[in-house]
Amino acid sequence: MCGVFGYIGHRAAKELVLEGLARLEHRGYDSAGLCLLGDGRLDVVRAVGKLAQLERRAAELASPATAGIGHTRWATHGRVTEANAHPLVAEDEVAIVLNGIIENHAALRAELEAGGAVMRSQTDAEVVAHLIRAAYRGDLVEAVRAACDRLAGHYALVAVHRDHPDLLAGARRRCPLLVGVGERETFVASSVAAFPPEVGQVLTLEDGDVAAVTSHDVRLLTADGTPRERDAVIVPDTARAADRGGFETYMLKEIAEQPRAVAETVWRTLDLAPLAAGRVGAADLGAVDRIVIVACGTAYHAGLVARYAIEDWAGIPCEVDTAGEWRHRRTPLGPNALVIGISQSGETADTLASLRAARRRGAATIAVTNSPGSQIAREVDGVLVTEAGVEVGVAATKTFTAQVALLAAFAARLAALRGSLDADALASIVAALRALPHQLLTCVEDRAAVDAVAERHHRAPFFLYLGRHVGLPVCLEGALKLKEISYIPTDAYAAGEMKHGPIALLDDGAPVVCVATEVALADKLAANLEEVRARGASVVAVVTDGCDAVRRVAGEVLEVPRTHPLLQPVLSVVPLQLLAYGIARRRGLDVDQPRNLAKTVTVE
Repeated sequence: MCGVFGYIGHRAAKELVLEGLARLEHRGYDSAGLCLLGDGRLDVVRAVGKLAQLERRAAELASPATAGIGHTRWATHGRVTEANAHPLVAEDEVAIVLNGIIENHAALRAELEAGGAVMRSQTDAEVVAHLIRAAYRGDLVEAVRAACDRLAGHYALVAVHRDHPDLLAGARRRCPLLVGVGERETFVASSVAAFPPEVGQVLTLEDGDVAAVTSHDVRLLTADGTPRERDAVIVPDTARAADRGGFETYMLKEIAEQPRAVAETVWRTLDLAPLAAGRVGAADLGAVDRIVIVACGTAYHAGLVARYAIEDWAGIPCEVDTAGEWRHRRTPLGPNALVIGISQSGETADTLASLRAARRRGAATIAVTNSPGSQIAREVDGVLVTEAGVEVGVAATKTFTAQVALLAAFAARLAALRGSLDADALASIVAALRALPHQLLTCVEDRAAVDAVAERHHRAPFFLYLGRHVGLPVCLEGALKLKEISYIPTDAYAAGEMKHGPIALLDDGAPVVCVATEVALADKLAANLEEVRARGASVVAVVTDGCDAVRRVAGEVLEVPRTHPLLQPVLSVVPLQLLAYGIARRRGLDVDQPRNLAKTVTVE
């Protein structure tokens, strides 16, 4: 959500800033802008829509500037307009780009306007530019630090001043901000994926840090102005922005990458030596008697799947809640509770807030993330890392299957630690986990049947997804994928709940997608589907062998390989990903950057 980028060095800044913003496009945005410093002035260009609009506008700007900042905005305060796009400027002196939310912006705006400041946008962030200008006494870094003392909320910002063409000033609180070091040039960004190959090392700002960035030096200060030293780290290739690798879209590429992502994730988790001793980082698993999983969106669905394995294999009660709701509950946590937060980006604001609340209440905390250097990884007792690699498509695919596989492997290791499964049962689960990548390959390559279903139903105005047991979270995830990229209203329900309301939505030809991979409940699900067929709906079933009762009532069947019942979601979600993809493409939609959505949600 939103992207910040800055450059200062010996090369022309305009193209480098545009390229940096392009590498941040996957985060989601609805407007973009840049500011170039030079000759005692700020040259600002902004545009609504895709980055191509900004590039067209910027083409008219001939500037020799070797320093500049840029931003991709996902609207929160204020509509999607050019006036609300960043960079935001105070009296042609100070320009800023900012991610996050300034919670006390209304009071600050009133104060600044009373002092004569003229606000030209509806945003919360514009007050920051005016605060910096008001505090400026010849030292931009000190002005930024003073302005941050007045701010409530969470943010990452970069500021420039027309009198300092050789300086970028950055600051952060609870939102990521990184400095990339090159040869006689320096970059600043909200994500390591924005950095070009020339960046070999990265400095990560901590909460409260202020950074003075020049082409040859980076100086860090604490919130009170004390100098701070921090070592740079080498940028791993896996953290850099990916290309499409010959695929028509990033989403299709990432669906195809799931066998590799799951293989590497399972291998790492099963072979995680510290877990054999009963620890993940500082989190002691030996005495855990309750687990709470908090997450948002797709990660929440992964948590719902994991609950079955944790309770069934390890015998530990497991609660799953959306992080945005759990953080506001006064949930009692005993001394042996473990709270697991799942966040693909490691930046999800609600999940971070829930983990902080859990730590205040004395619980151990573990993060499941695809970003080992992220904020969430620095704030918890232990980290479990998915090995999915960079995921550019806004709609999560490979990160979901990697999360489910990781948590299943974690549950198996918990069972081994507690002795809750006999050796044969545990060996069977481990063997099934190791077989998943090969089975996934079959799923991602078998598109013909899915394409036929997509062709038949891509004009449908509504879809209903039905599942039971571990198939229900798969349906929730499949329905979310369809909503995200096709914009078709879609609902997902426990099949037994269908008659308690949603059945009223069905009419002739309405597509109903069911997940019927839990053979033990196939007869019950088949009975629910008979009720669906009696209303004229069209049944599409994801099945394994042995689900004959469901096959008989389904009009269309999508078959997946059979594995351990609690691992089946890793396989059964793939046809639903491909179905959403096929429908969206047939409707002529952008599946990589769907409207109104952001890859990384850093606001609450």
